[in-house]
Amino acid sequence: MQKEQRFSAIHNRKASHQYEVLECFEAGIALAGSEVKSIRAGHISLGEAWVEVSEKDELWLVGAHINEYSQANQFNHIPARRRKLLVHKHEIEKMQKAVEIKGLTIVPLKLYFKKRNAKLEIAICRGKKQQDKRQDLIAKDDAKKISKFPS
Repeated sequence: MQKEQRFSAIHNRKASHQYEVLECFEAGIALAGSEVKSIRAGHISLGEAWVEVSEKDELWLVGAHINEYSQANQFNHIPARRRKLLVHKHEIEKMQKAVEIKGLTIVPLKLYFKKRNAKLEIAICRGKKQQDKRQDLIAKDDAKKISKFPS
Protein backbone atom coordinates (compact mmCIF):
# COMPACT_ATOMS: atom_id res chain seq x y z
CA MET A 1 0.00 0.00 0.00
CA GLN A 2 1.38 3.42 -1.00
CA LYS A 3 1.76 6.21 1.50
CA GLU A 4 -0.48 9.15 0.78
CA GLN A 5 1.48 12.32 0.02
CA ARG A 6 0.56 15.41 1.98
CA PHE A 7 0.32 18.54 -0.15
CA SER A 8 1.76 21.71 1.28
CA ALA A 9 1.30 25.11 -0.28
CA ILE A 10 3.47 26.30 -3.16
CA HIS A 11 4.98 29.72 -2.35
CA ASN A 12 6.29 32.38 -4.72
CA ARG A 13 9.53 33.24 -2.91
CA LYS A 14 10.59 35.85 -5.46
CA ALA A 15 7.51 37.94 -4.73
CA SER A 16 8.48 38.77 -1.14
CA HIS A 17 11.93 39.90 -2.29
CA GLN A 18 10.86 41.92 -5.34
CA TYR A 19 7.55 43.40 -4.18
CA GLU A 20 5.98 45.19 -1.24
CA VAL A 21 2.59 43.56 -0.57
CA LEU A 22 -0.24 46.07 -0.13
CA GLU A 23 -3.41 43.94 -0.10
CA CYS A 24 -4.12 40.20 -0.44
CA PHE A 25 -7.04 38.33 -2.00
CA GLU A 26 -8.03 34.66 -2.28
CA ALA A 27 -9.01 33.47 -5.75
CA GLY A 28 -10.26 30.18 -7.09
CA ILE A 29 -8.54 28.87 -10.19
CA ALA A 30 -10.08 26.99 -13.13
CA LEU A 31 -7.93 23.91 -13.80
CA ALA A 32 -8.06 20.77 -15.92
CA GLY A 33 -7.91 17.36 -14.21
CA SER A 34 -4.33 16.67 -15.23
CA GLU A 35 -3.29 20.09 -13.90
CA VAL A 36 -4.74 19.29 -10.47
CA LYS A 37 -2.85 15.99 -10.34
CA SER A 38 0.38 17.71 -11.35
CA ILE A 39 -0.08 20.47 -8.72
CA ARG A 40 -0.72 17.90 -5.99
CA ALA A 41 2.59 16.29 -6.99
CA GLY A 42 4.27 19.71 -6.57
CA HIS A 43 5.14 20.27 -10.24
CA ILE A 44 4.31 23.98 -10.53
CA SER A 45 6.34 27.16 -10.79
CA LEU A 46 4.92 30.56 -9.78
CA GLY A 47 8.22 32.46 -9.95
CA GLU A 48 7.60 34.22 -13.26
CA ALA A 49 3.80 34.41 -12.99
CA TRP A 50 1.59 37.49 -12.83
CA VAL A 51 -2.12 38.30 -13.02
CA GLU A 52 -3.81 40.26 -15.83
CA VAL A 53 -7.18 41.98 -15.87
CA SER A 54 -8.88 41.53 -19.27
CA GLU A 55 -11.26 43.91 -21.05
CA LYS A 56 -14.18 41.69 -20.02
CA ASP A 57 -13.39 42.23 -16.31
CA GLU A 58 -11.84 38.79 -15.84
CA LEU A 59 -8.63 37.86 -14.05
CA TRP A 60 -6.12 35.57 -15.75
CA LEU A 61 -3.04 33.88 -14.31
CA VAL A 62 -0.25 34.26 -16.88
CA GLY A 63 3.25 32.78 -16.84
CA ALA A 64 2.63 29.99 -14.32
CA HIS A 65 4.14 26.73 -15.50
CA ILE A 66 2.41 23.48 -14.51
CA ASN A 67 4.34 20.45 -15.79
CA GLU A 68 2.46 17.81 -17.74
CA TYR A 69 1.13 14.90 -15.69
CA SER A 70 2.99 11.77 -16.85
CA GLN A 71 -0.03 9.43 -16.63
CA ALA A 72 -2.49 11.67 -18.52
CA ASN A 73 -1.24 10.57 -21.97
CA GLN A 74 -3.22 12.25 -24.77
CA PHE A 75 -5.49 14.12 -22.34
CA ASN A 76 -2.66 16.25 -20.97
CA HIS A 77 -2.81 20.02 -20.61
CA ILE A 78 -0.65 22.77 -22.11
CA PRO A 79 1.97 23.63 -19.43
CA ALA A 80 2.17 27.41 -19.94
CA ARG A 81 -1.44 28.31 -20.80
CA ARG A 82 -3.40 31.19 -19.26
CA ARG A 83 -5.71 30.12 -16.44
CA LYS A 84 -8.89 31.93 -15.39
CA LEU A 85 -9.14 33.12 -11.78
CA LEU A 86 -12.46 33.15 -9.98
CA VAL A 87 -13.10 36.16 -7.73
CA HIS A 88 -15.98 38.47 -6.88
CA LYS A 89 -16.80 41.35 -9.21
CA HIS A 90 -16.11 44.04 -6.60
CA GLU A 91 -12.65 42.55 -5.98
CA ILE A 92 -11.89 42.64 -9.72
CA GLU A 93 -12.91 46.31 -9.85
CA LYS A 94 -10.68 47.09 -6.88
CA MET A 95 -7.70 45.32 -8.48
CA GLN A 96 -8.33 46.99 -11.85
CA LYS A 97 -8.24 50.45 -10.24
CA ALA A 98 -5.02 49.54 -8.44
CA VAL A 99 -3.31 48.33 -11.63
CA GLU A 100 -4.12 51.62 -13.36
CA ILE A 101 -1.96 53.36 -10.74
CA LYS A 102 1.65 53.48 -11.90
CA GLY A 103 3.94 50.98 -10.20
CA LEU A 104 1.29 48.57 -8.89
CA THR A 105 0.83 45.03 -10.15
CA ILE A 106 -1.02 41.85 -9.17
CA VAL A 107 1.25 38.95 -8.22
CA PRO A 108 0.45 35.37 -7.12
CA LEU A 109 1.90 34.63 -3.68
CA LYS A 110 0.77 31.12 -2.78
CA LEU A 111 -1.17 28.19 -4.26
CA TYR A 112 -2.89 25.75 -1.91
CA PHE A 113 -5.89 23.45 -1.63
CA LYS A 114 -8.85 24.37 0.57
CA LYS A 115 -11.00 21.28 1.00
CA ARG A 116 -10.95 19.97 -2.61
CA ASN A 117 -10.59 23.30 -4.41
CA ALA A 118 -7.35 24.88 -5.58
CA LYS A 119 -6.96 28.43 -4.28
CA LEU A 120 -4.46 31.09 -5.26
CA GLU A 121 -3.47 33.88 -2.91
CA ILE A 122 -2.88 36.98 -5.01
CA ALA A 123 -1.80 40.43 -3.90
CA ILE A 124 -1.67 43.99 -5.12
CA CYS A 125 2.02 44.83 -4.92
CA ARG A 126 4.42 47.70 -5.47
CA GLY A 127 7.87 46.93 -6.85
CA LYS A 128 10.76 47.47 -4.44
CA LYS A 129 13.73 49.61 -5.34
CA GLN A 130 17.26 48.18 -5.07
CA GLN A 131 17.91 50.08 -1.83
CA ASP A 132 14.79 48.59 -0.21
CA LYS A 133 15.91 45.09 -1.19
CA ARG A 134 19.33 45.67 0.39
CA GLN A 135 17.77 46.94 3.63
CA ASP A 136 15.54 43.86 3.83
CA LEU A 137 18.54 41.55 3.41
CA ILE A 138 20.50 43.43 6.09
CA ALA A 139 17.55 43.24 8.51
CA LYS A 140 17.17 39.51 7.83
CA ASP A 141 20.89 38.89 8.45
CA ASP A 142 20.77 40.88 11.70
CA ALA A 143 17.76 38.91 12.92
CA LYS A 144 19.56 35.65 12.11
CA LYS A 145 22.68 36.74 14.06
CA ILE A 146 20.60 37.77 17.07
CA SER A 147 18.72 34.45 17.12
CA LYS A 148 22.02 32.51 17.16
CA PHE A 149 23.15 34.11 20.40
CA PRO A 150 20.41 33.79 23.02
CA SER A 151 20.73 36.08 26.01
